Amino acid sequence: MTENQRETEPSIRGTDETVVREALERRDPLPGTSGFAGWVDETLVRDILGRVPLFVERPILEGAASLAPDRVAFRPAVLNDPVTFPAGHALSRNSPSDETPVRVWELPEGDQLDAPNDDEMIIDHVDTRIRRAVETVETESVAVAFSGGVDSALVAALLDAPLYVVGFPDSHDLEAARTAASALGRDLHVVELEPADLERAVPKIARATGRTNAMDVQIALPLYLVAEAVAADGFDALAVGQGADELFGGYEKVVRLDHRVDAETVRGAVREQILTLPEQLPRDVLTLEAAGVEPVAPLLHDGVVEAALALPDRWLADESERKRALRAVAARVLPESVAKRDKKAVQYGSLTARELDRLARQAGYKRRMDDHVGQYIESLLEG
Repeated sequence: MTENQRETEPSIRGTDETVVREALERRDPLPGTSGFAGWVDETLVRDILGRVPLFVERPILEGAASLAPDRVAFRPAVLNDPVTFPAGHALSRNSPSDETPVRVWELPEGDQLDAPNDDEMIIDHVDTRIRRAVETVETESVAVAFSGGVDSALVAALLDAPLYVVGFPDSHDLEAARTAASALGRDLHVVELEPADLERAVPKIARATGRTNAMDVQIALPLYLVAEAVAADGFDALAVGQGADELFGGYEKVVRLDHRVDAETVRGAVREQILTLPEQLPRDVLTLEAAGVEPVAPLLHDGVVEAALALPDRWLADESERKRALRAVAARVLPESVAKRDKKAVQYGSLTARELDRLARQAGYKRRMDDHVGQYIESLLEG
């Protein structure tokens, strides 16, 4: 990117400078946005969940260089040695060169938030916050990434927009999306993948995100390919159900409280998962932008985040049901078969992980090799 191109980028992304300025003054971590990052009054900031990607040159985080506009970017490929600017932090351009970013926002604890105690009122509260978040979505040129699971189905039910699904012909996601769309009485655009689609998309994803590890690329592939199809059909934005699993207790490990979590309660384990979002979301956002669409994630709006943080354990997850509050909201607008449906992770439900592994082995990268899929991804970048 040239200096002229850099100058055309907005100083702040995600919301208005006034909102961020007030959030800084009040140290309000959830000021009613869907995330933000960039410059405000000579200060570099990134929201508490890192919903807008932001990168700086590595020496800045190490306290070995001063902050300057040419050392900051919304995309990693622009910089020489990019690292993610930490979520919830700020750094003034006028700070000494050895000063590192300062945390200004903390994710609130559930007991710090005002929330109803009555069960019906709890679900009403979550319902209202989700509906308000969806109402902020511009529907004129948006489509929905629809896998047939409760997260995307809830977004689809509340948003009057076309539904798209991608997957290999025998994949779980295609079948789940077809049956869910039929239950909703909605048309579905089905994009059946073939191996060549993965070979073409992998280098674009890796360059856009700056990530070549197998897991990140496997997760990004179906996002990129569905966004590519949506963009080809003339849409500018793609609505996704991202964040639901983290916010509402969608993972098995938050119920089991096994070695994968440090917490001793479901609520604590869910909080741990929420705090992983700043690492995950840049991958997803950069992937969708590389495919030519703007990502829209209503379930990650501040209002929804706040409502989820306030949920008691009984409305999060247990051995019989995960994402209980979200499913209760979904049951108000979805058939029970969809509201109660469990879903595979996107890389497995679409079979992109299986097919990428197959391509790696066909290219000579056998499973006995260390990180054989990662090595294959690197080889595609060299081609």
